[in-house]
Amino acid sequence: MAIADPRPATYAPRPREGLGELLARQGTGFWVVVVLLLAMPAIASPFWLVQIVAYAMILGMVALSLMFLGGYGGIVSLVQMTVAAFAAYLVAILGDSAITQISLKWPWWMAVPVAVFLATIFGTLSGALSVRTEGIYTIMITLAIASAFYYLCLQNYTIFNGFSGFNGVIPPVFLGVAWGENIPFYYLVLACAALAYWAVIYCARAPFGLALQGTRDNPRRMAALGFDVVAHRIAAYAFASVIAAFAGVLLVWYQRQVSPGTAGIGPVVDILIIAVVGGLSRPIGPFVGALVYVILRTFSLDLLTAAGLDGKRYQLVVGAGFLAIVLFSPDGLVGIWQRLRERHRRSREAKAAQMRIGGGGP
Repeated sequence: MAIADPRPATYAPRPREGLGELLARQGTGFWVVVVLLLAMPAIASPFWLVQIVAYAMILGMVALSLMFLGGYGGIVSLVQMTVAAFAAYLVAILGDSAITQISLKWPWWMAVPVAVFLATIFGTLSGALSVRTEGIYTIMITLAIASAFYYLCLQNYTIFNGFSGFNGVIPPVFLGVAWGENIPFYYLVLACAALAYWAVIYCARAPFGLALQGTRDNPRRMAALGFDVVAHRIAAYAFASVIAAFAGVLLVWYQRQVSPGTAGIGPVVDILIIAVVGGLSRPIGPFVGALVYVILRTFSLDLLTAAGLDGKRYQLVVGAGFLAIVLFSPDGLVGIWQRLRERHRRSREAKAAQMRIGGGGP
């Protein structure tokens, strides 16, 4: 069934907001972040540039695909990291790696599109198996798919090279630029993350995104209006899988290797935690959550060791930090920021009203 426009016939459509109008509406904080990200190579060490910021943006892209499904479609999927890992494996299998007896040594401009396409098909089929369920059943089906893929990679040596996986996956040299170098790789990740962020915002404002939000809020009413709820949800899986697949390509280039641990249950759940902690209400939330996750994971071990405690308990620190955020703000860090802005706005309006009253104004 065709995907129809979700707006009623009496709705007077306003001109669709273009990229220029969208950028013009952004506040000072947005442009400060943009300038900071663009100038990051000049002010940050290579460790912070790649190991912290670039890695956080890659995980943020995977979490963004989950945010799109959960925030706009009401679908909690645990298969997004699996889609990214599948794309990463395909880059290593189709392209070049140190495992020469398996890798086909295709050029990157052939391996990457095929990897993204096949990973998108995989994510779409996974969605097609789960969209007819809701709640805990969707979570369990996608978790079962993630678990099955993990054990397939772990036990298959002919294609996935078993427990060892693939190493020596080097980013390409293109246009005279070695994209594996710190600064080029950082800007490559930044460009992909910005494109994914803009694509989610654009899609959410498009008729398809509005209809998807309608299926989230009241699927029975949308079906009664003539919308194919299942088709919209499968299409949402396809769109989210494209983002996750590109993140998987960046992930294998970042790590220079891929193994079953990339698709393990731990990373799968971590993506859900990142999305929830950052906030499912705004596309910026997954990136904020990913940055917090990477910082906690990187430095909690050092903090425990410096305090004379067992460094093996660093996961407890990470979990406690995330638990505190979720308990304090169920809608994540973005929710905290939105409430602070709203409180500040009301305070300014109250002060302005008092000044008008005190000055005898209207």
